[in-house]
Amino acid sequence: MAFDLNIDKHKKVHFIGIGGVSMSGLAAILLTKGYRVSGSDSKESEVLNKLREANAEIYIGHKKENLRNVDLVVYTAAIPADNPELIEAKAQNIELMDRAEFLGYIMKGHKYNVAIAGTHGKTTTTSMLSHITIEANLDPTILVGGDVDAIHGNYKIGESEYFVTEACEYKASFLKFYPYIGIILNIDADHLDYYRDINHIEDTFKKFSDLIPDDGYLVGCAEDPRVVEVLNYAKCKTLSYGFDKGDVTAGNISFNNKGCATFTVFHHHKELFDVTLSTTGRHNILNALATICTSLILEIPNEAVINGLAACKGAHKRFEYKGEFNGATIIDDYAHHPVEIAATLNTAKLIPHNKVYCVFQPHTYTRTKTLFDDFTTCFKDSDELILMDIYAAREKDTGLVSSDELGDSIRAKGFNCINLHSHEEVANYLKNKVKKDDLVLTVGAGDVVKVGELLLNS
Repeated sequence: MAFDLNIDKHKKVHFIGIGGVSMSGLAAILLTKGYRVSGSDSKESEVLNKLREANAEIYIGHKKENLRNVDLVVYTAAIPADNPELIEAKAQNIELMDRAEFLGYIMKGHKYNVAIAGTHGKTTTTSMLSHITIEANLDPTILVGGDVDAIHGNYKIGESEYFVTEACEYKASFLKFYPYIGIILNIDADHLDYYRDINHIEDTFKKFSDLIPDDGYLVGCAEDPRVVEVLNYAKCKTLSYGFDKGDVTAGNISFNNKGCATFTVFHHHKELFDVTLSTTGRHNILNALATICTSLILEIPNEAVINGLAACKGAHKRFEYKGEFNGATIIDDYAHHPVEIAATLNTAKLIPHNKVYCVFQPHTYTRTKTLFDDFTTCFKDSDELILMDIYAAREKDTGLVSSDELGDSIRAKGFNCINLHSHEEVANYLKNKVKKDDLVLTVGAGDVVKVGELLLNS
């Protein structure tokens, strides 16, 4: 590779899609190291203003003219092949690197890289570990897939050998990383526009475990049979966790009226300490145990673990309290996979309430189609489901599947479900329905959050 992070500080790096959650963090790392950085994005955002303040050249819209004296172009898997900047970079023979490869390249400069993988819970777990490592004064560099209050955004630039990042399995991009500790939270069927089936996904996680050096660790959930398969396969050291399976377990579990757990942590049946979480739901006990395993490996003091987990309220859009309307509580959640949706609605059950109204916006046509049957059964813990149109994200509507079809199948199973199409339509419908002590959940990875904002601003 022609580009070298250590000696090429005079060179200029251009990011296509610089406003993205991971891309903005990578750009910020380079800016902190004194590199010249430019980048383009489709629309303005607060993240772009933050990068401008750090001296990045920012362009709105993708145009070939944006590549001015550029030495390296970084792009994401979501950038289409007909992007004008990508085409221009090839025409000018500028070196190209995809986001995952570039992130791996930066990780190489750190000793204690923690890569947090799994189908669900990556952002929350990364947020928890961020709080713990900051509390322990490890001064980590952090890249997280959501906004975390403790680091005032989605990244933190540290000066130490510790690096904490999410490791996304989409298009097997995490195989370009250099983990010292790899965490696998769970393995479920997702991203089936890329993977053939669940076995292909599991095999890719096995390849992820192969990246960990012999003296490194794979941390995995003993409650998940597919993760156990990977733990048994791994050639490095392993540490497992679960409610009552694995090396590190949770006992004496109780929940407060906000749905947050208190529990005792055991290591090989020996009592270590008690933890109280500020993140909601039973599933977050498992996420916390993953960070506790990591803390044991890194010899982080118990006090830092206890205080870090207590301080962590999770990332934005993860069961995030948005406000009250007519005495009803509005909560926004990023869940977009049936397993995540079931966990979100399960968490809602822990909170005293009257009715649960779930507003769900399916995310991508391929996910809706491939997991269609699971989507028809995962809403059973809601009193009423309001289905919005499918959020296309990176896809085009080819008639593969529709939200109306999904609604018909859900109604055929006897669930209370209606289809509405615009944010305004949903907000107006709820205005006349919700009462004191109801819960309104806006659920999905698109822009369903606008429904709650319309209610709160009405």
